[in-house]
Amino acid sequence: MRGGGRKSASPRAKGPSSPKAQASVSDRGQAAVKLRAAKGVGLPPRVAILTAIGIVLLGAVVGLGTGHRGESLVSALSQSLADRTTDWGFTVEEIHVSGATPEGEQAIRAVLAPAKGQSILGLDLATLRQGVENVGWVQRARVARLLPNTLSIAVEQRAALAVWQKGGRLVVIDGSGRTIPEANAASFPELPLVVGPGAELVAADILRAVASRPRLRSRLEALVRVDERRWDIRLKDGSIILLPAVDEESALIELDLLDRRDRILEAGLDRIDLREPGAPSFRRRQADLSPLHAPGGV
Repeated sequence: MRGGGRKSASPRAKGPSSPKAQASVSDRGQAAVKLRAAKGVGLPPRVAILTAIGIVLLGAVVGLGTGHRGESLVSALSQSLADRTTDWGFTVEEIHVSGATPEGEQAIRAVLAPAKGQSILGLDLATLRQGVENVGWVQRARVARLLPNTLSIAVEQRAALAVWQKGGRLVVIDGSGRTIPEANAASFPELPLVVGPGAELVAADILRAVASRPRLRSRLEALVRVDERRWDIRLKDGSIILLPAVDEESALIELDLLDRRDRILEAGLDRIDLREPGAPSFRRRQADLSPLHAPGGV
């Protein structure tokens, strides 16, 4: 019988039909190996991130509900998972700072430098914010993660008001009298100088009053706090204006009237005493014998 003795051939395993196909299969195999390695314990990266966030939230709930008895365990789990995410590129590589001057930004970046290269999910943002707000330039700060690798820092910066001299030391202060340690006083020659104990705490009001009077402001050398109760205004030409302990504004209005009538700020006087309301007194310099007509005499 024809064909009666033929054996059916066993099916042959199908293989790649070309070297290009073989390479494709090899690439897929390597990709699968890398994917399995990235998944670590079997969690896809996206799930792992969500799990890390969930653990952090769980830590807050457990801490509130158990008096922080479970906090150490949750913290350890969270940190372990955060460390794993560094393998996927979730590390701090960029730090963006907004709202700060170049001087302020330099000080802020110095504080944040240790965060570079750390797991971005493992960072304690509250601690970072506190560190930034400890910088003298910073009044308030907000810190946020921009996944996968960026920290965003937005600050409200303190404005430099004046240079304060106390005991021969010069420091920059803000409007509340707080010193800004990172500010080099020599870098701010345009700021007014205030001198004496307690001057930093009350400088804002007198500086505002002086700044509203351009002729006086352009001649200002320093404001000196006397006995922590009143101000002397020292002018660049060596003149001294003595203000009362109370109602400085009325005394400065009186000075305005005298200056408009007699250009008293240009008279080169040694002293202009405004401590007695309505009765100013003046002292000429030894070399100046020119007449001066002003209420209250010379």
